[in-house]
Amino acid sequence: MGFVNFFYTLLWPLEWLISWVMWIWHWLFVNLFRMPDGSGYAWCLAIVFLTFTVRACIFPLFNKQMKSMTDMQVIQPELAKIQQKYKGKRDMASQEAMSREMQKLYHDHHTNPYSSCLPSIIQAPVFMALYNVLYKMSMIAIGKEQPIGAFTRETSREIENTVFINVKLSQLFNTTQGAGKWTIGIFVVLMCLTMWFMQFHNMRVNIPRTAMQGRQWRMQQSMTYLFPLMYIFSGVVAPFGVLLYWLTNNIWTIGQSLWQIRNFPTPGSPAAEKKQKRDHDREEARRKREGLPSLEQEAMQKAEQKAEERKKTGYQRAQPVRRHNRRRKVAKK
Repeated sequence: MGFVNFFYTLLWPLEWLISWVMWIWHWLFVNLFRMPDGSGYAWCLAIVFLTFTVRACIFPLFNKQMKSMTDMQVIQPELAKIQQKYKGKRDMASQEAMSREMQKLYHDHHTNPYSSCLPSIIQAPVFMALYNVLYKMSMIAIGKEQPIGAFTRETSREIENTVFINVKLSQLFNTTQGAGKWTIGIFVVLMCLTMWFMQFHNMRVNIPRTAMQGRQWRMQQSMTYLFPLMYIFSGVVAPFGVLLYWLTNNIWTIGQSLWQIRNFPTPGSPAAEKKQKRDHDREEARRKREGLPSLEQEAMQKAEQKAEERKKTGYQRAQPVRRHNRRRKVAKK
């Protein structure tokens, strides 16, 4: 318990910042959109837009994550060859040699296997800070915990008494009753489905066809179905406001992933093939609008020009002259 308290003490500045971001968004919804001051919907929207704020701040890191994941998928066949080369060799020299070859491969392709985890690592403290803030809300409201930033005793009491549909933001699955359990259960199911869709869609369209085989591919397929089930266990012990943050975060990630895969797909993947066809059709449409020859016609014209040049110069390829023969001819002159 001492370590946990110390850890959350370190998160206090982040908790303070989260409270003010939520308060500002709530103030905007109440004053600009004329929502009731104690409306549960206003506070829920404040959590939703807190999620948007966090994701907007880490958007550059998300792009780096997607690029790193794409690069890692591209080099998977070469990584498999290196691992196969040293398969069964447990001695120190072989392990060091394998590590050097893998590091060189990462360096040559400008990628890092750990950079894809960076956005998740950054979001983890935000998630934990929000969890602690909402978990303490009822204690702050009755004066057993100190206020956190914008969440004074009065504000905490207001949040504690507001209801979204039939559940409070600070309630857990075990602390709510009747229909509230159904609401939390539905949110947990939606979290599982959105996580599954993200992984399934990425594996189906954004992995090179050459990587869709072997043990690692089968393991990834299994994780696509197993990993979302973790939400079932974590969802029942998290406040409803955290579930709302989590679900919003998943939906945002799906939107970003769809955009990223469409515009910057992994080379050799089905998504890359579709993008190549879209680019071809777009270029053909542009040429048609501007009265230019199509790509096929342009390629045919180039082939005809090359054939004409061959007729003039002949089909015999000029033989290369070795350096020492060239020197011998110069010496004779």
